[in-house]
Amino acid sequence: MATKNLQDYELMVIFTPVLAEEDYKNAQKKFTDFIKDNGGQIVHHDAWGLRSLSYPINKKTTGLYFVLEYQAPSDTNAKLEIQMNRDENIIRHMVTRLDKFSVAYNLRKRSKNLSVETAS
Repeated sequence: MATKNLQDYELMVIFTPVLAEEDYKNAQKKFTDFIKDNGGQIVHHDAWGLRSLSYPINKKTTGLYFVLEYQAPSDTNAKLEIQMNRDENIIRHMVTRLDKFSVAYNLRKRSKNLSVETAS
């Protein structure tokens, strides 16, 4: 298999707040596995948990947030979009292509958080 040119992306998903903890973790795993199965690599994932929404969506005022930074061939996002649109547990989702500055910023931010956590 020829190596495809991987692009950097960030996915933010808001799941319905009624998911049980295990279902929330399974939903996260579903999308990380999907990206890996389609030639991508997970750079970082962060489950933010339950947060308030800025405005009600489908009569819900909270949602379970999940942020995933990954590298994947550009055609993976179209397949991912189809999967997310079919998933009834997802309230909203957004995929953002990251430029080199965003990737560097996220890396610095993560390394600062790690040093703060280990210092305490």
